Amino acid sequence: MLWYFIFFLISGFCGILYELVWLRLAMAQYGVTTPIVSIVLSAFMGGLGIGSLIAGKLIRRYGQKFSVPPLWFYAGSELLIGLSALTVPSELAVGHRFLSHLASSTEFSSVTYSLISGICIALTLVPWCALMGATIPLAMFAIRSDLRYQSSRSFSFLYVSNLLGAMLGAILPLAIIEFRGFHSTLFVGMLLNFLIAFSAFVLAKARKIGSDIAPEPNVPVRSARNQGILAVLFLTGLTSMGMEVVWIRLYTPFVGVMVYSFALILVTYLGATFLGSFAYRSFAQNPESRGWFSLAALSLLAVLPLFACQPGHMNFLLRVMLGIAPFSAALGYITPQLVDLWSQGDADLAAHAYAVNVFGCILGPLVAGFILLPRISERWSLFLFAVPWILFGFSNFVQHYSTAAIWRKRIAAVCFLALTLFATLKPKSFESHYPRHVLLRDNTATVIAAGTGVSRVLLVNGVGITTLTPTTKAMAHLPLALMDHRPDNVLVVCFGMGTTFRSALSWGIHVTAVDLVPSVPKLLWYYHADAPKLLHSPLAHVIIDDGRRYLDRTSDKFDLITIDPPPPLPAAGSSLLYSEEFYAVAKKHLKPHGILEQWLPSYSGDPFLRSSIAKAIKLSFNHVRAFRSIEGWGVHLLASDWPIPARSSQDLAGELSANASGDFIEWGPAITPVGQFDILLNNEFNVDDIVAASPSAPVMRDDRPTNEYFAVRYLRYLSTHQ
Repeated sequence: MLWYFIFFLISGFCGILYELVWLRLAMAQYGVTTPIVSIVLSAFMGGLGIGSLIAGKLIRRYGQKFSVPPLWFYAGSELLIGLSALTVPSELAVGHRFLSHLASSTEFSSVTYSLISGICIALTLVPWCALMGATIPLAMFAIRSDLRYQSSRSFSFLYVSNLLGAMLGAILPLAIIEFRGFHSTLFVGMLLNFLIAFSAFVLAKARKIGSDIAPEPNVPVRSARNQGILAVLFLTGLTSMGMEVVWIRLYTPFVGVMVYSFALILVTYLGATFLGSFAYRSFAQNPESRGWFSLAALSLLAVLPLFACQPGHMNFLLRVMLGIAPFSAALGYITPQLVDLWSQGDADLAAHAYAVNVFGCILGPLVAGFILLPRISERWSLFLFAVPWILFGFSNFVQHYSTAAIWRKRIAAVCFLALTLFATLKPKSFESHYPRHVLLRDNTATVIAAGTGVSRVLLVNGVGITTLTPTTKAMAHLPLALMDHRPDNVLVVCFGMGTTFRSALSWGIHVTAVDLVPSVPKLLWYYHADAPKLLHSPLAHVIIDDGRRYLDRTSDKFDLITIDPPPPLPAAGSSLLYSEEFYAVAKKHLKPHGILEQWLPSYSGDPFLRSSIAKAIKLSFNHVRAFRSIEGWGVHLLASDWPIPARSSQDLAGELSANASGDFIEWGPAITPVGQFDILLNNEFNVDDIVAASPSAPVMRDDRPTNEYFAVRYLRYLSTHQ
């Protein structure tokens, strides 16, 4: 069985590798939106379930008719999975070109664009993911065909190995991406899949495994009390994946929004699940072991993250381990136990049970992201995911119990219900840290507007986005004043507090603002008293969408496109607004002599990132000017394919209307527009200085987002500065 363990260890590694990279490639082609992320994950999980069901049915129907070793079918599936590394990127790109062609002739709404994108993504991913889902029943069939192996618990054996590989797959590919990019990382996965296929083929041929197929056993009889097994398997998938969405929302204020933050949550979940499954394999002698605890106890474990995410001083690793590991380990024990109990080694039955679990995995994120979190808090979302376990704690569907034992279970369930309610109500929430605040929720984020006066803040999922600063005013006034023609319209990518949007409107021109989070523009009133007037202006247009995707689906062109990506600079997905490919898209939507303004925040200790972004923008535009901000931190990069005029502060101030002048000096520091422009012009420098600070940095591209993947580089930096 060692060979099968190795096969599924590598297969689990490749599966997570593909999922991570495919998700990111799809985001680059179709947008960084909640529907797109949900579609990719649903297509991935749905493909696994479909492949598992189809393979199980085929084995049941034709297994006795195969004249070749069953392990060859497993080898063939791994070989085909490896080919996906070559085809999926091309298929996603073809789908994007098809969608762009449609958008060039028809103006799409965001919903229609998402719907067509979803069809393209599903057609791309589902067939390949179905091959992945088929590997478990095919391997179980191969194990049963070898009479040397005891196969009644073969599913849990493969499940444990696959989890260990998946845990490694959530860590190691990040380093490969950092140095080689996404496509090279897929190539590594392809080679590993080919290695599995070759090894399995050779192993089957050498041992002649399954040359004489063993008779398929009779289908185990299912009594009425065992029918609840499938319900619990569905619930394990529903709650684990649904709660993962809640965990990300809940933990973001403490672990951040970087790729490594999400990897930490994923690794903790997979690692704890592996330990639970390993405990089942090690200590439960058979699937009907009575050593497992009451299902009602899971309700209490489900709400532990509320204690772990209270405001206060606690190590972020401890927060993640305390909140996520206990529940994940418990499900890791229960899930393979139930599949073994249901299937008793039968490939078709195991495939059916696994597919039920996967269906729960598909539904869970949709319920959490689109039904619960937009309407209720993370606190009550977790509680609702906990409640079904209380109900199952009252039931009796796996083992025979005496009447006294059943009543003990019910009393225990009542006790766990009381403890779960206490654990739900007792902890303080993150927003309690802000005595005065307004909180809004939607399917993308929890948004908090807090503070008073100039100290007001905007937090999206607990992360500070921006402040009331003259720098955001300069993002509009500086490039508009530098133009060699009277501007007519502006596109603001990323709304924030709405300051740049408001400043651009002070010019009396059309302004379109795009933001990913629906709740963010709704809080404009908290920061600007004239918000109702601004939002109802016929010149104002607020679009809820990913900025890059909006450019893909519109035919409009602008005099100015100003971009202020959400902080921090290494935030997951942010590179898609800094890359050479993004600038190519933006250029298509600039009018002749139009300007793109890119805000580049300071990032202490790593000139590598600034150099990578500066190289991308220099390669994309013929002319680039760089200005340090009014407040002395961060840089305004102004880019165009036409020379950007060199003008004096007096000339620039003369371009401003009375409304624009008043807006520009509203928060100082200078008391006149000329003074404000003096600060900016006196701090102009050559963009080549940014590049020269780290000349070896690669160009920021979609395939190699140097700002997001930096762990090895950061560790090297620490080692050389200690």
